Amino acid sequence: MTLTERDTYRQTVQRLASAQKGAARSAPAYSRYVNRRLGRLLAAAAFRLGLGPNAVTGISALFTFAGVLALALATPSWALGVVVSLLLVVGYALDSADGQVARLTGTGSSAGEWLDHMVDATKVVSLPVALLVGLYRADAVADSWLLVPLLNAIVSSVLFFGMILTEQLRRAHGVTSRADTGGRAPWLRSVLVVPTDYGVLCLLFLLYGATTVFLWAYAAVTLATAGFLVLAAAKWFREIAAFGRVEDRSAT
Repeated sequence: MTLTERDTYRQTVQRLASAQKGAARSAPAYSRYVNRRLGRLLAAAAFRLGLGPNAVTGISALFTFAGVLALALATPSWALGVVVSLLLVVGYALDSADGQVARLTGTGSSAGEWLDHMVDATKVVSLPVALLVGLYRADAVADSWLLVPLLNAIVSSVLFFGMILTEQLRRAHGVTSRADTGGRAPWLRSVLVVPTDYGVLCLLFLLYGATTVFLWAYAAVTLATAGFLVLAAAKWFREIAAFGRVEDRSAT
């Protein structure tokens, strides 16, 4: 894909769409159908501004952690929920854009992938911790509710680590993650795993003004994610264990 500064913004977006790599089979609906498209628009803008993928990752982190900081320091309200949700949504879209910029410019690198994962690892644990701190400082709910963001921090961190570790072990054994090939099953899978979608979590903060309603929804998302983690961990373990059996047979 050849791009020049003479290309219009629309042309850049169109070329990005045609070169978009397939989504992972387990990608949930918001990430697949909304965030990737928002990221494409931002990637095209970043390209025209001359920004590299690492710069986009940095801007993504600024938006995300501005939302995290606001959540920890401000009192729960409808206005705060809108601000936090907007910051997180933009940060998440930019998180998709950095990889698209890397493919667009041919400047992807292991260092860039490392930086992206480090930012992601920080946000998945800092967001629920910031929520816990904000609720505690405002004395907005009973102390028992604080266990929900604590559980979310544990589940989200373990899930993220498991996904990254499994992907790295697949690469080490020459196995690539399967992308969608179309059809009904990928769409259905995307819908079924919607509760685990980080994008849905970003939008959930729009309910933050009704704190108890928000926490019930947040608890439901957390429990659904925990259930997904249990099922995914069992599947990943069987997959990784099979790698060892293949190696044992090839060595004899």
